[in-house]
Amino acid sequence: MKIEIRPIVTEKATAYSEKQNCYTFAVSPDANKFQIKDVVEKLYNVRVVSVNTCNYAGKRKARYTKSGLLRGSKPAFKKAYVTVAEGQSIDYYSNI
Repeated sequence: MKIEIRPIVTEKATAYSEKQNCYTFAVSPDANKFQIKDVVEKLYNVRVVSVNTCNYAGKRKARYTKSGLLRGSKPAFKKAYVTVAEGQSIDYYSNI
């Protein structure tokens, strides 16, 4: 099973990573904590101490255009908070 994982780089997530040594990722909604831990350890060569997850539901969106009302929805996703071992860090831009 292929797990999609991408880092969340916001001001709040960056401050949290600097203060708590905990990094934030958006992952596939069907991924579990063990799979997330394996993928992060393989991608970034760090030792993962813990993984906490939060599920976010998709939201309905609508906008008015010249041709009328367009309706759609944002996709659901899961957010993972990954804590790495003391003294280690993750560089998001090393894999580019």
